[in-house]
Amino acid sequence: MTISDTRAEFPPVCTHELFERQVARTPDAVALSFGTRQVSYRELNERANKVAHHLRERGVGPNVLVGVCLERSPEMVVALLGVWKAGGAYVPLDPTYPPERLSFMIGDAGTRWLLTEEKCRPVLGSLSAEAIYLDSGWPLLEHQAHDNPAPVAHPSHLAYVMYTSGSTGRPKGAMIVHSGLVNYLWWAIQAYAVGPGHRVPVHSSVSFDLTVTSLYTPLMAGGTVELLPEDAGAQNLVAALQRTGGHGLVKITPSHLELLSKQVNPIHVPGMARVFVVGGENLLAESLQLWRDLAPDTRIINEYGPTETVVGCCVHEVRPEDPTSGPVPIGRPIANTSLYVLDPSLRPVPPGEMGELYIGGAGVARGYLNRPELTAERFLPDPFSDVPGATMYKTGDLSRYRADGILEYLGRIDDQVKIRGYRVELGEIEAALAAQPKVWSCAVLAREDESGAKQLLAYVVARDDARPDAGELRSFLKERIPGYMVPAHFVFMDALPLTPNGKVDRKALPPWTGETAGAEKGGKPRTQTEQALAAIWCDLLKRDSVGVDDDFFDLGGDSMSGIGLLIQIKSTFGVDLELAGLFDHLRLSTLATAIDTLALEKIPSGSGDGSSEREPSNYP
Repeated sequence: MTISDTRAEFPPVCTHELFERQVARTPDAVALSFGTRQVSYRELNERANKVAHHLRERGVGPNVLVGVCLERSPEMVVALLGVWKAGGAYVPLDPTYPPERLSFMIGDAGTRWLLTEEKCRPVLGSLSAEAIYLDSGWPLLEHQAHDNPAPVAHPSHLAYVMYTSGSTGRPKGAMIVHSGLVNYLWWAIQAYAVGPGHRVPVHSSVSFDLTVTSLYTPLMAGGTVELLPEDAGAQNLVAALQRTGGHGLVKITPSHLELLSKQVNPIHVPGMARVFVVGGENLLAESLQLWRDLAPDTRIINEYGPTETVVGCCVHEVRPEDPTSGPVPIGRPIANTSLYVLDPSLRPVPPGEMGELYIGGAGVARGYLNRPELTAERFLPDPFSDVPGATMYKTGDLSRYRADGILEYLGRIDDQVKIRGYRVELGEIEAALAAQPKVWSCAVLAREDESGAKQLLAYVVARDDARPDAGELRSFLKERIPGYMVPAHFVFMDALPLTPNGKVDRKALPPWTGETAGAEKGGKPRTQTEQALAAIWCDLLKRDSVGVDDDFFDLGGDSMSGIGLLIQIKSTFGVDLELAGLFDHLRLSTLATAIDTLALEKIPSGSGDGSSEREPSNYP
């Protein structure tokens, strides 16, 4: 085990107090941009103060949880800061989550108040929490004082509770305190050189801790947060980076980086960003080649860290001499952080040997909300710390130290996986799938496709020969778990293989062969466009065939494969579609019709060859 001395000073304040200090320094600087709308530090602070005074009148104070269910907008940031300024802690609630999941999170957190907007009303249903609408209800807040409320929270109090997938079938909320968050942000501002004038895009959900880096480092350092509109993939991020360039910090997952590499015009690569911070998934050096070749001055940093230890606790900056293939190391600990590689008896293993990674230091969460047994299992007394009462987090990640003290990530011990940066417990998906009345038993695995991307694969044994189809199962799951947790493919079996002790033998589960369950919906493709489009679908979705009434997303497509579909449509047919437009044409036949229409619009009028009356046959 290698233990580095990472001790460093950081302000003994709450997170919002760092923001208030910045407001005093640069009140008229632009804090937020959202389309054509710009919000100064002064305006953002005053609007957050009004929310804070309103919440405090309702009894919000230290360790009191307030739900925040808002799409990306200035109002979302106003809400988050307002909760902190009132002294409370927020629970981020993604409006795209199924109502059942949102209801569970609100009930589990015991939130009495919910900051939201009218457009979120349908997904919130009938909740016990009191909804405070920051759009239609703003007149009720307008009369509140605009000055900073007197501070009541302490750095040891909760900043937020963020829910992650749970192996028992229900999400679990990690309790993050202000001191741990401030330690990370204070370190990140310096390590990533974030300062006045730097623009940082925010393109991910506030329920994803990747957003913490993008949102708060610029606000604490005088930069500008560029809030990007909601989209199904990362198209708004790609557009923003190509449109303006010169971003200070861009926080993305490896999946986002791959999409960016496929879509970006190479002439825009140099100067697009000063720093790419990549986190959430295992990073491969192969995916960095474009940036290392064309933008050698852009810093690329691999950041590792579970939600339970505040976003990031370990980093490695890619150097010119680093290998161009294979996994990128996760590096060395950040300030006030200890990383231990231990054997099952909690003894350090020598450099070069594999062990489980444990994390100690300032960023370790308080534990899981309302889960004392799980907290005791994952948050252990830190025997290597001289701080009384210090704990270390048991990550479940396998790792090893190299001889030079750099840490390498080697995979998971348990059934937890990362899908597009989101942490997913396979047990939660299995529990949701098992609740489907036609399912007798099931198992879920994550398999890598030819490109190295992970896809979820569900194995299903039907009840009493009443086999559901994949679309029925997918629709059932979409009502209960987030879309990124819904399996891409379903394999129907007569029985699941078992080990001698009666457990599911996951190693004996067969690979998915790409066979379509049942006949193609609507029959086989007929026109040339449908046939060419079907071939693209089969290639992307790894299927033998598709029908004209099949739905791309019901067949296992997602926002990432949707981007690939748009790229191939442009290459094959010479037409441009937006990802949002793809959702308007989910069936193969309707998408083919849209392609034909766009192709005809490109043919000059009056050409005299009758091309406007025939089916397009030659694609650019």
